[in-house]
Amino acid sequence: MADLTPWQQALLYENRANPYLFYAELRKTPVSKQPDGRYVVSTYREIVSILHDPRVSSDLRKRAKAPAAAEDVTLTTSTYDQQPSMITSDPPEHDRVRRASMRHFGPPHKPDLVSNQEPEIKRIVAGLLDKLKGKTRIDAVDDFAYPLPVSVICRVLGVPEEDERRFHTWIETALDGLDLGPEAASKEGQRLALLGQQARQELSDYMTGLLERYAKQPAPGMLSAMANSSEERLSRGELLSNAQLLLFAGHETTVNLIAHSILSLLRHPAVLEKLRRRPELIVPGVDEFLRFESSVQFWPTRTALEDIEIAGTTIPKGAPIIVVYGSGNRDPKRFTNPDEIDLEREDNQHLGFSGGIHLCFGGPLARLEAQIAVGEFVRRVQNPRLVVDPPPYRHNQIFRGPRHVLVDIDEVRD
Repeated sequence: MADLTPWQQALLYENRANPYLFYAELRKTPVSKQPDGRYVVSTYREIVSILHDPRVSSDLRKRAKAPAAAEDVTLTTSTYDQQPSMITSDPPEHDRVRRASMRHFGPPHKPDLVSNQEPEIKRIVAGLLDKLKGKTRIDAVDDFAYPLPVSVICRVLGVPEEDERRFHTWIETALDGLDLGPEAASKEGQRLALLGQQARQELSDYMTGLLERYAKQPAPGMLSAMANSSEERLSRGELLSNAQLLLFAGHETTVNLIAHSILSLLRHPAVLEKLRRRPELIVPGVDEFLRFESSVQFWPTRTALEDIEIAGTTIPKGAPIIVVYGSGNRDPKRFTNPDEIDLEREDNQHLGFSGGIHLCFGGPLARLEAQIAVGEFVRRVQNPRLVVDPPPYRHNQIFRGPRHVLVDIDEVRD
């Protein structure tokens, strides 16, 4: 596949563990047209301009012709209708739906929801580490990075935690079936796409039943509050698509953040030792880890509403646009020594939570989870060493993260 573009090469599974060499090549042409008609934006300044440009839509219905699979990114298959979630909608619909969701999550209506999770997060983290006592080899993903965010998001949303095994399988299968690269056309790629479509429908059916139950019998959690809100009521389709988005985005990205933070520390012993000596650096450190290894590598659902000239290239009206956060976060024109981890990096306005009107409103919760989890891992896990490097990665390109991170340890201290 030597004739592939740098972007197509970055999407190959064989390059999942390190797409950054291809991103560096991409940045030589800040806006590059791909063979499928998409325009890939890879430099920090140009990505930020796209995120704030009113001439760029997030609503796939405004696209001249959506490339295959792009419309499936947010898992919004619905038994009610095909209404988009807030992440694939524009103002004023976006603003109304985001406001209706946010009133049950943060200020001004729920100012303490995130901070009130701290005791429970600490309890869960302590329990996960206690379970690892006596072991000399652990999986930092399955044993640690995954259980925390899924438990927290179930608690926040009101999703029964005993259903985790089912919805985790559906989400993982759905993501495996979403491939925006050359391998999507292969027999295996088509098989995964079919399984992914079935998994999305099963997830949709499950969430539909859960929301209907809460509409009849209110219960604790955001989903019940949204289903029964008398202030800013969402349609059934809006409620479903956004409930799925909150469940998915509320834990998958944080799993990647925690796993990549641990992986990055084990690859950089001097940084690990510095954090061990100065544990207060975990606060800026989490943002640096998120810059260094973006949990969401890129986002493919934006569309030009008119001809847009950017960095000397004209993106024509109706053309799909992909913003590559993982590349922008390593742009040397924005970040000094971008391929190094600097726990005290100043002016670290990374793109790890996107930007503009679609800035991730779950960012404060993700930061809190990662700060506590990674901080306690560094404090309590003695002499951790990577067993396999690079570790195996999950199939999905957008939500890029290690499937397993095997670590040999001496012990877990109290």
